[in-house]
Amino acid sequence: MSSTFGPLTRTDLVRYQGASGDFNPIHHDEPFAVSTGLPAPLSLGMLQAGYLATWATDRFGAGAIRSFRVRFAAQVFPGDTVTCDGTVVRQDTESLDVEMTCTTQDGTVAVYGWATFALETP
Repeated sequence: MSSTFGPLTRTDLVRYQGASGDFNPIHHDEPFAVSTGLPAPLSLGMLQAGYLATWATDRFGAGAIRSFRVRFAAQVFPGDTVTCDGTVVRQDTESLDVEMTCTTQDGTVAVYGWATFALETP
C-alpha cells in the first residue's frame, strides 16, 4: 500500500526548512531559485526522504528500523504530488530489507531508498 503526499506547497518547504535548519534560499526565494535556472523554489530532498521513512516505519515499525539510506534522483517542486511505496526484497528470521521509491505524479523517481528492519522473535 502506497502513501501519497501533496500537492506540496511552498509552506511545506518552508516548514521543513525550519525543522531541518537548512535555510538555503533556493528552497524558498522565487527570484533566487529562478536566477539559478530553476522554474521555482526546489523542494528539499530530505523532505521526500522523510516521506519515505514515514511510509516504511508506518508499515514495519519505527522501533524496528536498523538502517535507512536514500539516493536523490530528481527534483521536486511546489505543486508536485509524491507517492512512496516499496517492496520487501529479503527476509529471514531476524530481519527484512525493503527497497523503496518516492515518485512524482508523472512517475519520475525523485528518491530511491533502502531500509532494514528487525523482526520480533517469539
